[in-house]
Amino acid sequence: MKSGNILAIDQGTTGSTVLIFDHAGQVKARATSEFTQHYPKPGWVEHDPEELFTVTAGVIADALRAGGIQADDVEAIGIANQRETVVVWDRRTGRAIGRAIVWQDRRTARYCDELEARGLGATVRETTGLVIDPYFSGTKVRWILENTPGLRRRAEAGEIAFGTVDSWLVHRLTGGRVHVTDYSNASRTLLFDIRKLDWDPGLLDLLGIPRTLLPEVRPSSHLYGYTDSGTLFGTRSIPIAGIAGDQQAALFGQACHRPGMAKNTYGTGSFVLMNTGREGVASDERLLTTIAWGLGDEPVEYALEGAIFVTGSAVQWLRDGLGIIETAAETEELARSVPDNEGVYFVPALVGLGAPHWDPYARGLLVGMTRGTHRGHVARAVLESMAYQTRDIIEAMQRDSGITLEELRCDGGASVNSVLMQFQSDILGVRVEVPSIVETTALGAAYLAGLAVGFWESREELAEKWALGRSYDPGLDPARREKLFDRWHKAVALSRGWALDDA
Repeated sequence: MKSGNILAIDQGTTGSTVLIFDHAGQVKARATSEFTQHYPKPGWVEHDPEELFTVTAGVIADALRAGGIQADDVEAIGIANQRETVVVWDRRTGRAIGRAIVWQDRRTARYCDELEARGLGATVRETTGLVIDPYFSGTKVRWILENTPGLRRRAEAGEIAFGTVDSWLVHRLTGGRVHVTDYSNASRTLLFDIRKLDWDPGLLDLLGIPRTLLPEVRPSSHLYGYTDSGTLFGTRSIPIAGIAGDQQAALFGQACHRPGMAKNTYGTGSFVLMNTGREGVASDERLLTTIAWGLGDEPVEYALEGAIFVTGSAVQWLRDGLGIIETAAETEELARSVPDNEGVYFVPALVGLGAPHWDPYARGLLVGMTRGTHRGHVARAVLESMAYQTRDIIEAMQRDSGITLEELRCDGGASVNSVLMQFQSDILGVRVEVPSIVETTALGAAYLAGLAVGFWESREELAEKWALGRSYDPGLDPARREKLFDRWHKAVALSRGWALDDA
């Protein structure tokens, strides 16, 4: 077994986490920290890019210190990042211009409606694999250019850079020398042709985005550049060699390397991805066709994806918004305090609904309450909403791909919640498997970086490292399963279009 370590940055929506892995794929050290969420208007979500980098730099230092690991012991850095979030910065100063617009932000919903009304949905889907929705980066970039005085002129003059969060981190870590993204992140911008593997001139013209703004696009496992000496790592310049959007990174970390293998990551939102190999499967179910990854000179591989906007952030809302819990872990105990949901359903459309509904005007709904309803029922309803949404997507994937799912690999923070995982298995009717290392987003980023620098030799070597932590088998009566699922759809129907009159 080789000596040395790979440092993985998991830059998420509510915080940054750094994990350091050895050659066995085991965690040697970790550190994490949250950062500020900004909600300037209903439906708007922003981050401060400077705070985001400062927090990330801090947890890098904390992880190295916690593991007693020197910079000389780090062979490469991999980055997994919140996708679709837009950062714009000044090329000369390297400083961010305004706040980042987060993937959850819905401010461009009306403009997306206009594009759909012009009949552009099919063209956009054929080129990008995506639906026209505020979720993706393109309309966010356009909004920034339209609403920041003088910025469009500066962008056309080549003075301004745009990137998703991976680009921003690489820019800062390399001292401003590198402006790059990978195939997986580029495929989430609404600007990238996922088959030609290049920025699409027609979409750039449609949205009024100068090409000079855009990063170079490279494979997900690739030597992008080196950290700037004299900063975080002292005089050591460490290769940055792996980049993937967080969900594609998790798919790779879960060793879902073969077509038909699928995972769900329970984070701020939840994202179900199914590997479809070297074929980008077009979806009739309003799922997304996305690039999974590109490894060096190998052909890119694709995935079908269903994006659920709110899962873990609903638990955060119980904690910070309603104050009915103090920690996320309390939801498991509360949910166990009741035998079932007693007819209480929660539709977590706090920022609209994602796949397969794609309704930016849906809003959150808690329904079915009686005088006997208490915190336990609400907590259970929130957990169950994650599982119902996952089944919605799995069934759509099966119809699109013709593949019947035999098992679902689950990871992310909520995968340690045994109430949720058992109900996920119950409502799907298939086995759910949780690996021994649930931080598969960071693990996937580490694997991609390690492959690029020869720390690991092949994906077959990596697949052998996957280890089962716990499995769950369905135990719910099929008739009960379908009744619960039918009532979920009634609740979803009630939430649809709620905010149309406010837009």
